[in-house]
Amino acid sequence: MGRKFVTADVFTTRPFGGNPLAVVMEAEDLDAATMQRIAREFNLSETTFVLPPASADDTARVRIFTPARELPFAGHPTVGTAIVLAELSFAPDAPFETEVWLEEEVGVLRVTVTRAAGAPAYAEFAAAQVPAPTLGTLPVGRAAAALSLSPDDIGLPGHAIAASSAGVPFLFVPVRSLDAVRRATPNTAAWPTRNEVGGPTSMFVYARGGESADAAFRARMFGPELGIVEDPATGGAAAAFPGHVHACDPLAHGTHTWLIKQGYEMGRPSDIHVHTDVSSGRITRVRVGGHAVRVSEGTLRV
Repeated sequence: MGRKFVTADVFTTRPFGGNPLAVVMEAEDLDAATMQRIAREFNLSETTFVLPPASADDTARVRIFTPARELPFAGHPTVGTAIVLAELSFAPDAPFETEVWLEEEVGVLRVTVTRAAGAPAYAEFAAAQVPAPTLGTLPVGRAAAALSLSPDDIGLPGHAIAASSAGVPFLFVPVRSLDAVRRATPNTAAWPTRNEVGGPTSMFVYARGGESADAAFRARMFGPELGIVEDPATGGAAAAFPGHVHACDPLAHGTHTWLIKQGYEMGRPSDIHVHTDVSSGRITRVRVGGHAVRVSEGTLRV
């Protein structure tokens, strides 16, 4: 049986930038093993499968697979799938503003999707879980060895290596400079195990600043255990990142808006917009947004 699929580049306004995503439509009769094989066939950071929603109030149920396993939530698939579904509901190039409700394992996510005339669509979702620190850390020397860096490259004032999660946990590794971000290279022979870390082994490496004056942070994400040696843009990590920052360097009351730049070493420049609401010393909401452009569509024969 043939099933329609669409690919989109997410967290970019131009084709062949950002993070590629495959969206497989009408996937309700596919089992998990078949979905996993299809994800390995596309071999992108993630592939999503669109199913009928459990609730008539929602738009779709979505399952998310990396080449290695299923995830309960991921940011770039949420943004990209919402934009694909919204655009299929409107005339080509017509401006619109709509809401897409996606049922993911982590919960139901409301995604606001807008498109101005002649412009790429933009989607923003509120994380289903408020980000918070979780179990996981690594000595500086071990992190440096895993990333092919010097121990002197690791660290920022007030920031330590620690894990945080907004549905999927990541190990956040601060480095002292943009140059250290660029030089980081995963050493799979020295990559830590889950038992050693005590939590996630996917590393989100970050420094302050970026390629443009409006960038708050510059990042890379390495996740060999997910089947992703390096990810061009990691919305799930971006959703968890404010929990890590707040634990290291408490955020003031109000809304904090950051632009995270990722994917440059891969030739896939990505812009991830993060908005963090803080009240009475606690994070109350995190929103992650970005653009996406459709690149291809076709029929998958399964």
